[in-house]
Amino acid sequence: MKIGILSRNAELYSTARLVDAGEKAGHEVQVIDPLRCYVDIASHDPAIHYRGEPLQGFDAVIPRIGASITFYGTAIVRQFEMMGVFSLNESVAISRSRDKLRSLQLLSRRGIGLPVTGFAHSTHYTRDLIKLVGGAPLVVKLLEGTQGIGVVLCETDKAAESVIEAFRGMNAQFLVQEFIKEAGGSDVRCLVIGEKVIAAMKRTAPSGEFRSNLHRGGAAERIKITPEERSTAVRSARIMGLNVAGVDILRSRHGPVVMEVNSSPGLEGIERSTGKDVAAQIYEFIEREARPGKTRTRGKG
Repeated sequence: MKIGILSRNAELYSTARLVDAGEKAGHEVQVIDPLRCYVDIASHDPAIHYRGEPLQGFDAVIPRIGASITFYGTAIVRQFEMMGVFSLNESVAISRSRDKLRSLQLLSRRGIGLPVTGFAHSTHYTRDLIKLVGGAPLVVKLLEGTQGIGVVLCETDKAAESVIEAFRGMNAQFLVQEFIKEAGGSDVRCLVIGEKVIAAMKRTAPSGEFRSNLHRGGAAERIKITPEERSTAVRSARIMGLNVAGVDILRSRHGPVVMEVNSSPGLEGIERSTGKDVAAQIYEFIEREARPGKTRTRGKG
């Protein structure tokens, strides 16, 4: 098969692993920088050009779209879909998962466990918003933040009021969430492919930090998850419409609660901590599922 990996950096661990695994499986693999693509939007013959040449003959694409280029990146994925190319994660699903508020609303509607979350525009009722999520300690989280950036733990109601007012002063959109103290600065990352959790790791924040992101110095270890956690992860990925997803779960006293569903999960931490060849399993899924024109949305929405 001819497979394109939509990534801005071929040297990144995840991209390099996908190239290596694809070539070992006998596929023709090309890394494509989505920002260097440009499209021909035609009624009967949609096309994508890259560095002066049309991109043709692809059986599938693997989107590795960074949060900072979601709008343009998903437009390129959508154009591939309109050309009948199978996308590992479809454009609509990527956009859905990147909108933190929308994704939480969709998960909530389907009964997925979530931390109590508040969202508001006006600062006139800040105290009531804080009360809504159970008061301090609580977390204020930018909607556009990634890798733990823009996430603030507020130890007191006064601190929460100050952070909320500051974010409002910057016209930033944010969520206010209850702080799951019993999680102890740890979360569980479940790597879902299709209808299965194929690997899971526990990420623990370094001393003095509450964010467990590996980019912020968190440590990772292999972990055995519960049947409830497994079901929650698979259902969350399905609700988002993602074939491959990293589902981040906190262990609360009420059971597993989902923090985020990531459409471009990193492979380095999960592969090294679990010893699983995630990249190879991604290609096994593509080999089973990829068909010309097999796109649920066909570029719609």
